[in-house]
Order: sequence, then structure tokens, then C-alpha cells
Amino acid sequence: MSLSNTSRNVTAPVYRDTVQTAVLKNVITVVLCISINYVNGTLVYTFKKHQVFNMNPRYILYIHLVFNDIILLTMFTCVQVFSYIVFSLNVSLCMFLLMTAILANLNNPLTLAAMAVECYIAVCFPLYHAQICTVKKTYIVISMVWVLSALSILPDLFVTLATESIDFFHSRVFCLRENIFRNPHLIEKRDVSNIVFLVIVCLTLFYIYFRILFTAKAAAADAKKARNTILLHGFQLLLCMLTYVYGPILEGLTYLFPKEVQAIRFVISILIQILPRLISPVVYGLRDKMFRKYLYKYLYCTSNSIH
Repeated sequence: MSLSNTSRNVTAPVYRDTVQTAVLKNVITVVLCISINYVNGTLVYTFKKHQVFNMNPRYILYIHLVFNDIILLTMFTCVQVFSYIVFSLNVSLCMFLLMTAILANLNNPLTLAAMAVECYIAVCFPLYHAQICTVKKTYIVISMVWVLSALSILPDLFVTLATESIDFFHSRVFCLRENIFRNPHLIEKRDVSNIVFLVIVCLTLFYIYFRILFTAKAAAADAKKARNTILLHGFQLLLCMLTYVYGPILEGLTYLFPKEVQAIRFVISILIQILPRLISPVVYGLRDKMFRKYLYKYLYCTSNSIH
């Protein structure tokens, strides 16, 4: 057992798993992340290879979502594997890995909200879609997503740099967010910012998707497909929004089952951080006709080159 600080004056025990359990958890995580990242990498390659996608705001937003998924899964896997191999990480390295993962994690719900707005304009205002949703404006929206996410996590960095000693950044800890950003006020700030993000994304979700559903019902053509796509987007957005309640869920289950902290943390991380990333390749990689067409061409050429 090793002790790691979770606040200024409180230390909490962090227990090691048995070798068998550690191997099983890492195999599950690595296999899932590599598989999803391989599929997502194929989607990114297909996007970059064909100009038709680079000029479409919908696909630009989608590939930004996929890119963030790749970053998040990579950082998540690195943190878990390193934590099991060496148990404690250098604080500076852990901070870099966590901040990168947090940024990518916060980007996803905001990107999905932007995709919902684009879908809303395409369905409800088709005549104005080309003027409103341009490539330039899409990249501006993506920049705004990164700025908003950065504004949520940068205060944690600045407060930590201002309040912690130099020795702390050269020390080693079990790599958890609460072990790096230890100031109690940062936890309160995180909860408030998560609530704000949650409310904004929820309001965007309900307003836009209900408007699109009503419009799709009124239209005769492709109404069923439009409703199915909307439901998939809504489900994906709801899964990503679970990020905002990760802390309360973990704390609640840990309170109920204090001896199963490691198992609870692993299961929740898989359910909230990894499994939602399985949906992105399905929504566009398989269901979208244009993307599926070029993706099959790439897979067919790859298969022929191997043989």
C-alpha cells in the first residue's frame, strides 16, 4: 500500500492490485484503446486523403471529435499502464498527461454540441446552411472549443504553480487529478465549471434535437434516417456528458464500497472514458454513405496490397 495526498492535510490510501488483476486490467484497457485508435486512425487518414471531406463543416467537426478521442484514449492508456508498472509517476509528467487528457475530454461534449447546431441548421434552414456553416467558421468554432476547455483547466495549473513548492513538482505520486491539483478550492471550482458545462450542453441538446425531431417528422423524405441519426448523436452526447459527473459517481460508489476503490475506479473509467468512443466510428464511419464509400476503398486497397 502507498499513501498519496488528496488535499492539503488529508492522505488517502491507494492499494495495489494483485499481479493477475493488474495484468487483466491493463490487457483490457490496451486492447480496447488500440482497437478504437486503429479504427479512428483509419478515419482520420480517409478524411485527410480526400478533399471532399476537408471542405465539409460536418466532417471537419467529426474528425475533430475523432482526433480528441485518439488523444484521450492514448493519455488514458499511458496513465494506467505507467501507474501499474511504476505505481507512482513524476508530478510534472503526470500533470502533462492529465491536462492533455482533460482538455480532450472537455472538447468532446462541446464539439458534439457544435455538430448538433450544424445539424439543426442543415435540417431547419437548408437554404442558409452554405452561408452560415463555412469551413472558415468551422475552424473558428473549433478554436473556441479549445479556448473554453483551456479556460476550465488552466486555473488549476496556475493555482498549483503558485501554491506548491518546487520539491512537489520533482516528487512522485499516484497519478490522479486530486493528487496533482490538491488545493481544496480547485475541487469546488471543478464542480462549478462542470455544472456550467453540463447545463449549457443539456440546454443545447434538448432544444436543438427536439426542433430537429419535429422538423424530421414534418418532412416525408429520409425522416426515419434523420431521427435515427439524431438519437445516435443524442446518446453519444449524453455518454460524453457523464464526464461531468465522474467525480460524484466515484465518490458515491467509493463511500458505499470503500474496499473496492480500485475496481470501482477501473470500471467507471472504462464505462465513461472508453466505451463512448466506440460510437464515433459507427455514427460516421459506418452509417454515413460518403464516408463508408471512401473507407471501403481504403480498406479494399490495403487488403489487396497485403495479399
